[in-house]
Amino acid sequence: MTLRRLAEENLQPKAFEFSASNLTIIESLINKYPMGKKASAILPVLDLAQRQNDNWLSLAAIKVVSEILEMPMVKILEVVTFYTMYNLSPVGKHVLQVCTTTPCWLRGSDQIYKSCKEKLGINFGETTKDREFTLVEVECLGACANAPVVQINDDYYEDLDKESIKKIIEKLKKNLKPTHGPQSKRVGSEPLSEKEL
Repeated sequence: MTLRRLAEENLQPKAFEFSASNLTIIESLINKYPMGKKASAILPVLDLAQRQNDNWLSLAAIKVVSEILEMPMVKILEVVTFYTMYNLSPVGKHVLQVCTTTPCWLRGSDQIYKSCKEKLGINFGETTKDREFTLVEVECLGACANAPVVQINDDYYEDLDKESIKKIIEKLKKNLKPTHGPQSKRVGSEPLSEKEL
């Protein structure tokens, strides 16, 4: 869904204001850079805005970031439309990002997607009616040694198979926090044993 369509459908909130605690964080972020280089803080400031706004960036939030960093709004829009980590429309409480790049695909990411689709009843780019889950297809998550990988909000779930992703979704549905990291018996990205191959 595009920003224009969101605005036309009145899904955009009229205003956005950073919390006092986030303003303090923003000030410390900006102070890390030389005088006159506020724009260097763009990525973490956008992340704060997104986290405060139910995990998506409204036009009002983007405008506030533009004002704080003294940047033209179009420059902010260039960034948020380039990086996939920014959500430009409302998303579910749990955003499941399924990596489908070659290493994950070779290790079964297509089966992971099918399991997610079956369990949640949605396709890539969709959100469940209860607004609990959004399913997204992403390019490399950078954990190829532990493929296939799904990032759920800030956590990586690795070494997945059809059953392990279903168990993770079940726990999330029950408001439980699944253990992140490898879902196999290996630690980190150590080699698989012959039995696990």
